[in-house]
Amino acid sequence: MASEGIDFADLEHREMDIEESASHPETARLLAELDRKQSARRIAVPTKDADVRLRLREMGEPITLFGERPEDRRDRLRYLWSQQRQKEKDAKMQVGSDEEEESSSGSEDEDEEKEEEFYTEGTLDLKAARKDIAEFSLPRARKRVARQRSETSIPLGRLIDVRRAVFSNLKSFTNLGSQIGDTRALSSLRFSPDSSMLLTSSWTGTAKLWSVPACKEIKTIKAHKERIGGVAWHPQATLSQSRTATNFATSGADNDIKLWGLDGDAPLQTLSGHSARVCRIGFHPSGRYLGSASYDGTWRLWDVERGGEELLLQEGHSKEVYSIAFQGDGSLVCTGGLDAIGRVWDLRSGKTCMVLDGHVKDILAIDFSPNGHQIATGSNDDTIRIWDLRSLKSIYTIPAHKSAISDLKFFHAPPSSPSSYPSTSLPRGFASLDVFAESKGEADKSHDADMVVDGEEKPDYPISGSFLVSGGYDGMVKIWSADDWQQVKSMTSDQSGKVMSVDVSADARFIASAEYSRTFKLWSHPDVDLD
Repeated sequence: MASEGIDFADLEHREMDIEESASHPETARLLAELDRKQSARRIAVPTKDADVRLRLREMGEPITLFGERPEDRRDRLRYLWSQQRQKEKDAKMQVGSDEEEESSSGSEDEDEEKEEEFYTEGTLDLKAARKDIAEFSLPRARKRVARQRSETSIPLGRLIDVRRAVFSNLKSFTNLGSQIGDTRALSSLRFSPDSSMLLTSSWTGTAKLWSVPACKEIKTIKAHKERIGGVAWHPQATLSQSRTATNFATSGADNDIKLWGLDGDAPLQTLSGHSARVCRIGFHPSGRYLGSASYDGTWRLWDVERGGEELLLQEGHSKEVYSIAFQGDGSLVCTGGLDAIGRVWDLRSGKTCMVLDGHVKDILAIDFSPNGHQIATGSNDDTIRIWDLRSLKSIYTIPAHKSAISDLKFFHAPPSSPSSYPSTSLPRGFASLDVFAESKGEADKSHDADMVVDGEEKPDYPISGSFLVSGGYDGMVKIWSADDWQQVKSMTSDQSGKVMSVDVSADARFIASAEYSRTFKLWSHPDVDLD
């Protein structure tokens, strides 16, 4: 008796292509969920539980669930944000499909609004300035690159020993003293290029010069009618610049920038043009130009040597611009705004060469590393981010402080001359490191004889840019290694309050911090020579 069964030839055969399978509702749902989970991993979520609760409250969600831990609450916020973004993405796709249908049905006359890059016509003076900046920066960049290439031949063991000695010295830094700077909070401070003076500013609109390290008041200037936002020294002030010429600048909430000499109580020039308070300012390495960041949403470039002429009014931020810094070569400038975005601009062409997108709150501080290709940004999100111009991305995030980071500075060794790249030799603050010179062998001596760049003797140890100093509203001043971005030293004092600004002297002997408590502090090695 033949057994009954099903012949494969009798089965219904149906071919399904990949596109048909992907269009299946369940498959589409799974793919959308997978895409949502992948995008959720890239969403930056606040680390503080209080901030997480606040975001949940703003979204109308329960701030806490039964048995929910802080890390669970943070994951829930990330999930909700990812869902919200997915809905926005779906809505945009729906709008796009509707527009395609409308255009195919005969509505080709309606032009869709597109974001286009636009250029503003510049002046002949701006063109001349760009050419001048190119002629200034290109030789400096060439020397810097040649120096960095030659530094790769330094014996690794000697380099490690010197770095270890530098960090050992920094770990011993302590508070040398505190000085009352004004009757209201101090807003900014900077060491003079020769490290002999300290310039401070306050919310009273007053700027003061102090001797270092005695911290004795040298001069008081009623600079602005409103609070001062930032101060900056001319690169050659106290070095080769005349005392009667422009030596430093101040910016204020009265929308003006003023240039000052070391002699006299009246400003040499007043730069007017901003329509809102001017925050941070900085001199171009050549000393001829000055950059300013303002709450009017722009940053501007001024020609100091031509009567304070405004060369450039640059937009690019969606909110107020707060911070600004120039690269050591002089070719680039970086600006940071309250839109949590930083932008790197090429001064020679006027174009944006990099967008620093990663912070979730205002960018309050910016500084270029002396190596020319790294940028540090401090933000109101309590982190410091390190950016690499070569890879065009953030390479490290430092969870630096428990509150907003108000200021940060790399250690910059002083320039030997106006046309040379900043020296990377050992500062006199690290004189104890001379012991390494005594221990050099014959191989090292022959190595030293070859360490010459463009006819100039190359510094033996690349110390400039080896560490970074930051200050925050948590009242802390911290030192970070620029090798691995690890903390070297954390400094605080009783009732210090918010740290508003920090700076490192060019000889690396001192660190200064300005505070909301109306005082500034000087930090150094306890055995430092105070003469």
